[in-house]
Amino acid sequence: MLLASSLNSLKLSNPFLHGTTLSKPSPTPPPPSLSRPSFMPPIRALKSMQGKVVCATNNKTIAVEVTRLAPHPKYKRRVRKKKKYQAHDEDNQFKVGDIVQLLKSRPISKTKAFVATPVQVRKKNKEKKEEGEGGEEGGSQELGIPLESEQGEVLQA
Repeated sequence: MLLASSLNSLKLSNPFLHGTTLSKPSPTPPPPSLSRPSFMPPIRALKSMQGKVVCATNNKTIAVEVTRLAPHPKYKRRVRKKKKYQAHDEDNQFKVGDIVQLLKSRPISKTKAFVATPVQVRKKNKEKKEEGEGGEEGGSQELGIPLESEQGEVLQA
């Protein structure tokens, strides 16, 4: 009884006791538009990739294997991840082993959403060195020092 009278004497002011709810907060103004300024180029994420042709048997279609480096989820070491994409090759100009660039386009078929374009293959360091060593005088011209065989000819003359 004592407990009931003490509870009745306490007057709790809670808006939810009488079925009223809190009013909704006033709507916040929308954030300013997040469009990019005209002088900044658009972000082109995954719009183009580079890979190697692994299959060119289909008409106007090639399979391109794209290799990327991604961190391993557990060991955090960078691991090569490979994925094959179907790409459109209008003139059937690419052969197996060619390096191509894939450009994103509208879907051409169920699995094709890229168009293949040729890429200029860069010369590797080994090929550059072989070109420099082509002749006997190639090495001497690089350093500006005559070779022993050339020194013997100069001394005899």
